[in-house]
Amino acid sequence: MSELTVQASKRALTTKGAVNQLRRDGNIPGIYYTKSVEPIPIYIAERVLKPLVYTAETHIINLKIDDNEERKSIVKNIQFDPVTDRVVHFDLLGISADEEIELEAQVLLTGQAKGVREGGIIQHTLHKVMVSCLPGDIPEHITIDISDLAVGNSVHIRDLKIDKVKFVQNPDQIIVSVVMPRAVVEPTPAAEVPGEEKTEPEVIAKGKVTDEEEE
Repeated sequence: MSELTVQASKRALTTKGAVNQLRRDGNIPGIYYTKSVEPIPIYIAERVLKPLVYTAETHIINLKIDDNEERKSIVKNIQFDPVTDRVVHFDLLGISADEEIELEAQVLLTGQAKGVREGGIIQHTLHKVMVSCLPGDIPEHITIDISDLAVGNSVHIRDLKIDKVKFVQNPDQIIVSVVMPRAVVEPTPAAEVPGEEKTEPEVIAKGKVTDEEEE
């Protein structure tokens, strides 16, 4: 498990306008919290936060708030703008070396499933799984080799085995499977009866009635 040192600054809980100004200045507001202390409102430069968010790996963060002592933490929650997909808020959870924590670990697939060569397609259902472990045992990511997956085969939560790591989701949940693509059914044109003449629909003309029609 890799560790990164991150510099943060304490902020006041103020108005929405002040928070928006922080974002315009290139910073992201957030909260640091742990069991032992009151939550601390902080902000981190967006360029510093991005590598912690847009990654497939889980990091332990050595958080320094206003150059004080380092506090070990992990990213617990990230909020994104629904339009721009930009990070707008984050939560950092303080951790202790001797206390288990629950967190999401990214799932990465390796290999080419033999079922794909048989005409199947990969369905990657779960991209993250919830695990429980001590901070020192946090996996950077969960790697699954799908080379032996044939059509109809799946990998479930119960199939994952990592030393000192517990999986705390429904063991029957499917992570990845190989399925056959659904066939596209084309509409069948109506069959024509041999010898039957095609009849054109009667056309009723609009306009003035002729002398012949009046008779």
